[in-house]
Amino acid sequence: MATEKREFKSANGELLAARFDRPDGEIRGYALFAHCFTCTKDILAARSIANNLSRLGVAVLRFDFTGLGSSQGEFANTSFASNVEDLVKAAEYMRDQGEAPSILIGHSLGGAAVLAAATEIADVKGVVTIGAPSDAEHVLHMFDDQIKEIEEQGVAEVVLSGRKFKIGKQFIEAARETRLTDRIAKIRASLLVLHSPIDQTVGIENATRIFQAAKHPKSFVSLSDADHLLTRESDSEFAAEMISAWASRLLPKDQPQGLEAIEHVRVKETRDSKFQNTVQAGIHRLFADEPASVGGTDTGPSPYDFLSAALGACTSMTLRMYADFKKIDLGAVTVDVSHDKVHYKDCQECTEGEQSQKGKIDRFERRISIEGEVSAEIADKIEEIANKCPVHRTLEQNSKVITIVEN
Repeated sequence: MATEKREFKSANGELLAARFDRPDGEIRGYALFAHCFTCTKDILAARSIANNLSRLGVAVLRFDFTGLGSSQGEFANTSFASNVEDLVKAAEYMRDQGEAPSILIGHSLGGAAVLAAATEIADVKGVVTIGAPSDAEHVLHMFDDQIKEIEEQGVAEVVLSGRKFKIGKQFIEAARETRLTDRIAKIRASLLVLHSPIDQTVGIENATRIFQAAKHPKSFVSLSDADHLLTRESDSEFAAEMISAWASRLLPKDQPQGLEAIEHVRVKETRDSKFQNTVQAGIHRLFADEPASVGGTDTGPSPYDFLSAALGACTSMTLRMYADFKKIDLGAVTVDVSHDKVHYKDCQECTEGEQSQKGKIDRFERRISIEGEVSAEIADKIEEIANKCPVHRTLEQNSKVITIVEN
């Protein structure tokens, strides 16, 4: 995906900083993300979700609420109500750009905000909450011991997650006045609730109340042993994958409308990380990348992984074609392929002449397993047929690669 810096005006006229994550290729839908209380748009969970949704062809706008991150305004002058207004303004901005959001995603208090804003944003098909409180008043427990000071002085400084913030009296009053479950009952969109059963910041009972207040269709996914902010990358990735799988049912069919018709494979840099590329093959899109150990971000298979996959897929398909042609009852085929570079002299499968050469050779090891029983006669035939796979032949024969550089 490509990330663009955006900005739009809040209800009070301050400029709010945003990032627009645009997938490479056809855009199938738009999502709006609301971050957690005192967090920013760049929190790990937000980035993971945007990255996964981009693979579906979904563009995501994530922004900093008033007074947070790179947005203008004073946080002390905000409230839960103003957060909801920021969300509505973000949706209006997207609609003006021809990017009206059909999916709302909110983390923690941002989840409560999307629940409150959902009925005010037209054409919303899906709402997602992550570790969200069932009422805005829940957040007040984070600074219980200073509420009296805030009420008496109108504003006070509190420390949250090691950072200092000024909280105004209006924040407390708006949180107490909000009856979120009443708004949840009016939502006419699919709901996905994600929550960790061991969340120490927002207890799992909040997810229960949200789920019970909502109308169907609604779904719940447990985040197992994740913490509230999903600080472990594996937890953020899991949440992102669940959201993507759920959102896929709300999107139009993935087809290359608006894309240049190509019959070849197109690989294009995303510039989002050092090695990440998008791969388009027909109507299919995926990422190519390198593992973190060599400087990549591991968002997709490596080039040699793709090559190994081609050999494995071709082998399986060739065996299936042979079995169907011969009317053989062959169980499900599994092909495991590993790749390595070995010195010619260490290549046990090479001829003496080849072993005398200097340098290295690419060695692909293919292991084929068949589900169920296989007769001795068929087992002997499997290797012979696998070796006739076109990709196998391409790898073992000489090929020519023609390069044309276009200006």
